[in-house]
Amino acid sequence: MRIYLLAASLAWSLLPGSAAAEQCPTLLQHELPKLRSKDTIDLCDRFQGKALVVVNTASFCGFAPQFKGLEALYQRYKDQGLVVLGVPSDDFFQESDDAAETAEVCYVNYGVTFPMAQTQPVRGGDAIPLFRQLAEQAGGAPRWNFYKYVVDRKGRVVDYFSSKVEPDDPKLIAAVEKALGQ
Repeated sequence: MRIYLLAASLAWSLLPGSAAAEQCPTLLQHELPKLRSKDTIDLCDRFQGKALVVVNTASFCGFAPQFKGLEALYQRYKDQGLVVLGVPSDDFFQESDDAAETAEVCYVNYGVTFPMAQTQPVRGGDAIPLFRQLAEQAGGAPRWNFYKYVVDRKGRVVDYFSSKVEPDDPKLIAAVEKALGQ
């Protein structure tokens, strides 16, 4: 009897629309190809229950040195449940067509250890669902590279910041701490 109940509850949890699937916020119900890998990043699996800073990046942008600040932010708060997710984009024509070159900029030049996706469109009709939902919740799509969306543990945008706002800006830090507290 116990085996039957265990099997039934396992089968129930795997059904689409089940309670287990519904616990993951809509914002996270996506997968992204991981930078320089054949693997994907399942956002629900990796980030459910965590606070996020989602940022559209570009290797050849004047704001690329913010990678260091984003890494410092990640290191400062990761043990409290923060994840920084970098999503390279060529929407502003400042990202390499070569994923190896993008990876070198991120991982070698700036020492990034937070998750990075492969290059994706982040604005307009071609934007990936994650960025369409971020823009909808925040009231605006990225206007340039290195826009930062702060998302709470329930998948809600707490605030978003333009490229000009550095990762150590007190307003961004306050939003991160608010996201972590919720």
